[in-house]
Amino acid sequence: MQFDLVSPERSIASFEVNAVDLPGAEGDMTAMDGHLPLLTSLRPGIIKVRNGSDETRYIVAGGFVEITSQSVTVLADKVFLDEEVTSTALDDLIERLKNTANNKEMQEKDKADKQVGDAISLKAQLGI
Repeated sequence: MQFDLVSPERSIASFEVNAVDLPGAEGDMTAMDGHLPLLTSLRPGIIKVRNGSDETRYIVAGGFVEITSQSVTVLADKVFLDEEVTSTALDDLIERLKNTANNKEMQEKDKADKQVGDAISLKAQLGI
C-alpha cells in the first residue's frame, strides 16, 4: 500500500509499505492493504511504518489521516524525524498545546487538554 506523510513545512515520505501503526485520536490503529476507508484525527504520538522487516518511526504532533484500501495519507501538524526529537522540541510542543488549551471554551478545552496529556505521554514514551 502507498504511504504519504506531509506537514505544512514539507513532504516527509512517500513510498510503498506493508503496514502503518497510527496514534488515532480515539486509540491506536494499524492500516494494512484492504483497510476500510477511514478519515480521522491523530493525537501526538508515534507513526510506525513497516515494510517487511524494516520499520521507520515518525513522531507527529497531531493531524489527520485518510486511509483507503490501497493507501495511507497523513497530514501532520508537525513531524519530527527520530534525529530531530529533543527534549526542548517536545517541551516547546507541550507549551504550545497548553497555551492553545488555555484559550479554548469548555468542550474544546477538554479536547485541547487531552492533546497536552498525549504530548506529555509521548515525551515519557520516548524517554526524553
